[in-house]
Amino acid sequence: MHWNKKGLVFGPSKGTDWLQSHAQVPTALVKADEGILRVYFATRPEPGRSMTSFVDLDLNDLSRVKYVHNDFILPVGRPGTFDQHGIMPSSVVEHEGQVYLYYSGWSRSAGVPYNNFTGLAISSDGGKTFVKHTEAPVLERNSRELFSATSPNVLREGGHWHMWYCSGTNWHEVNGKFEHTYDIKYASSADGKKWIQNGLPVIRQKNEFEAITKPAVIRMNGTYHMWYCYRGSEDFRNGKQSYRIGYAQSKDATNWERMDDQSGIDVSASGWDSMMIAYPEIVRINDRMIMLYNGNHFGMEGFGYAELIY
Repeated sequence: MHWNKKGLVFGPSKGTDWLQSHAQVPTALVKADEGILRVYFATRPEPGRSMTSFVDLDLNDLSRVKYVHNDFILPVGRPGTFDQHGIMPSSVVEHEGQVYLYYSGWSRSAGVPYNNFTGLAISSDGGKTFVKHTEAPVLERNSRELFSATSPNVLREGGHWHMWYCSGTNWHEVNGKFEHTYDIKYASSADGKKWIQNGLPVIRQKNEFEAITKPAVIRMNGTYHMWYCYRGSEDFRNGKQSYRIGYAQSKDATNWERMDDQSGIDVSASGWDSMMIAYPEIVRINDRMIMLYNGNHFGMEGFGYAELIY
């Protein structure tokens, strides 16, 4: 498999005045009846604060922006809640006429830079406006999930809900600064709201200093395919250990074989994604398979896309 890059699609330069920096973690909803691909993203209206909005792309020409939403779709939480300092989208699922948006909520911490857990918001108008399901996270801290549980990908198959998510494994002090590391774990649900976290990793770290996040899973021909991004803990902000996109396969959704050299995509020789590629999102559009992703500086310039060539 190989991903044919199509270029940068959307970023702060194409937005409104509140889009100061970043269009990070693109999260896609296909709206075929409207001829659009709605892409939720996180932007930073000010340093140290992430908010979520969306842009609509032409479903037949993803390089064409049809609409940029001019406000945030969710408010940050009240003081003391898990999402009081930022909200970043991660996965959307349509279910019984509603749109479920799973998002990463974060809050600043005194001992380490932040805490990160997963929230759920639900839309009843096709994904334009959302209401938080609860002020509490749907993935929470427990005895086997001490540090974080966030950046999920959710897939509903019949009456069963799968979730693959980023789980914090430790905080390491590197060059005088605490850096977070994480692996990918699995959770299941009967309704998409209450989740069972079994605490078992499905994509394991190569070493204790590796961080793996933002899984994107599809099922093709009886096999589950996962793309995700991974980095080291030193010089990873556009340096030699910055994010790359990896790949794994599974027959049963829980037992995975990691094959990063088969991801089919890498950094470019120059340009917006020449130092980093991160936060993949996989979406089917008719008979095409599309990957949305971020480039340098964790999506500071925005997101682009690539198309799968078999």
